[in-house]
Amino acid sequence: MPIATGHTYLAIPGPSVIPERVLNAMHRASPNIYEGELIAQTEVVFNQLKRLAGTQHHVAIYIANGHGGWEAALSNMFSRGDKALALGSGLFGTNWAKTAQRMQIDVEMLDFGRAAADPEQVTAALAADRERRIKAVLVTHVDTASGIKNDIPALRRAMDETGHPALLAVDAIASLGCDELRMDEWGVDVLVGASQKGLMLPPGLALIWMSDKAAAVARAADRKTPYWDITQRIEASQYWQHFGGTPPTHHIFGLHEALGMMLDEEGLDAAWARHGRLARAIWAAFDAWGAGDSGIRLMVENPAWRGHSVTAATIPNGGAGALRRWMEQETGVTLGIGLGMALPSEPEYDDFLRIGHMGHVNAHMVLGVLACMDAGMQALGIARGRGAIEAAAAALE
Repeated sequence: MPIATGHTYLAIPGPSVIPERVLNAMHRASPNIYEGELIAQTEVVFNQLKRLAGTQHHVAIYIANGHGGWEAALSNMFSRGDKALALGSGLFGTNWAKTAQRMQIDVEMLDFGRAAADPEQVTAALAADRERRIKAVLVTHVDTASGIKNDIPALRRAMDETGHPALLAVDAIASLGCDELRMDEWGVDVLVGASQKGLMLPPGLALIWMSDKAAAVARAADRKTPYWDITQRIEASQYWQHFGGTPPTHHIFGLHEALGMMLDEEGLDAAWARHGRLARAIWAAFDAWGAGDSGIRLMVENPAWRGHSVTAATIPNGGAGALRRWMEQETGVTLGIGLGMALPSEPEYDDFLRIGHMGHVNAHMVLGVLACMDAGMQALGIARGRGAIEAAAAALE
């Protein structure tokens, strides 16, 4: 008989676990959207979001998911005839580029496959753009599909070496609150986030931060439509203009609570450190499972390229799919499917999985997932190295 009765756990890379405090903050009657508590709390949230990103500049909230955030950023960065340089390190990096192409933006793509973006190739591409048609470099900080983390400061330095005026636009949807991120210090011009991962909220909010340089570009951009126009939002003279209409009332209450927990109670540095320790425990378990000829391995070989919020791995011969199904049916734990990780010769779905370890997550949650995975591999007869749980525990010391 299954032993899944009880509290289930969603260990996918978003939507992530929502703290009870955040749920309770959202569980309330609709507020007055013209004056009172909501207005005051929104001002606090905007300041909290600037602290989260490490910026003194501009932030806007859209009622959308991360894909909406991509479109908002693109709409405000490009005019007709402009070109983008897109850096791919996984499915989401390449899909942001495809979104730009569907918006009739000319895109030059540098696809790094299962590796982080190479700053030298970025330097070469920008140096070759003598007409300065490239208006922005698009890159994921942590790609939600591959788990690859790009070195944003190194990419900024590569851009600066050429003297190219392009904006640096970073998708931080999977890294906000989980990996170190310092927008102003790192020279990021446009940052894209969303509510459903490290920010511990339901899906529904896309977040855009802009430097003064990017805001000036946005004012002149001729692709933006009324809803996506960020200029009205960051220069709003009336409350509703911040949101292009009715505000996301209950998400604002939840975001205020979640950011208070992260910034004021735990502290952002501590949150980054917690995610790092938990990630290293997962990596240690996979290193143990992959001993010998089991074929189990992490998809990101270089530890410096691994994000701290999501881990992608392979368990060959359909093992990943079998384990995911066993875990959900027998233990109440849901692991993430593989996305865009397979080479053309590899079966996509059943050989790959992802573990989300972002936001409201701690040691007993991570160790519980790993122990259930170990039990599942034993039950399914999946060959593996031994000592994974012990290795994970040691990594937490």
